[in-house]
Amino acid sequence: MCPVTSYVNRRGSCASAGQALSIRLLNYSSDSFTHSSYCFYCIIGAGREHTDVQFPEDFAENEVPEEYISVYKQAGEDYDIPWTLLAAVHRVETVFSTMETLESPVGAVGHMQFMPCTFVGWDYPGCGGNGNTDIGEQELTDPETINEYGGYGIDADGDGRADPYALEDAVYSAANFLASHGAAGGELRRALYQYNQADWYVDDILNYHNTYDEEVELVSLEENHLAEEGG
Repeated sequence: MCPVTSYVNRRGSCASAGQALSIRLLNYSSDSFTHSSYCFYCIIGAGREHTDVQFPEDFAENEVPEEYISVYKQAGEDYDIPWTLLAAVHRVETVFSTMETLESPVGAVGHMQFMPCTFVGWDYPGCGGNGNTDIGEQELTDPETINEYGGYGIDADGDGRADPYALEDAVYSAANFLASHGAAGGELRRALYQYNQADWYVDDILNYHNTYDEEVELVSLEENHLAEEGG
């Protein structure tokens, strides 16, 4: 959760549309912070070129990579939530996995930016605070460990691992989390707020979700010269 009201999301667009901006990255955590990820804010009046934060090439507001549609739709069907919601979370969290890194300064990991303790389960020994606990890869991705500690990680591709860096696993894990927090019953805002406890974040996700629902345009990652990371 970002401790500021003026922010820039991961696509590099300021909350104040059309204004020039500079971007600072906050390494911020809080006991109330339960899930994810980056905290950016805007300083009005400076140019984006002055920041050291690197953003990938942008997508239009209604564009979604066609390579990911089948994963979104299948996960949405399996968890009874809109596929457009999953696409919107993916867009805001990692710009469809085109960020330079899939690890945030506060410890969120993978395509959909799970805190390790959320992924493996908050009953895992040592989990607390903001959920950035040192969990070995073997335990983080082990379905039995996740089941034991009540995590949300899912082995969607059937390789025996629930991997936040595997796109299908990450999307299904996000679907599992959102459905478990009310999205399957239509409570999208409540579910999203649990994903990241910030009203601006929820509004951003819902804006994309509604846009995709009304007028989605499928684009190719390769044709747009956007590099996938691990997906």
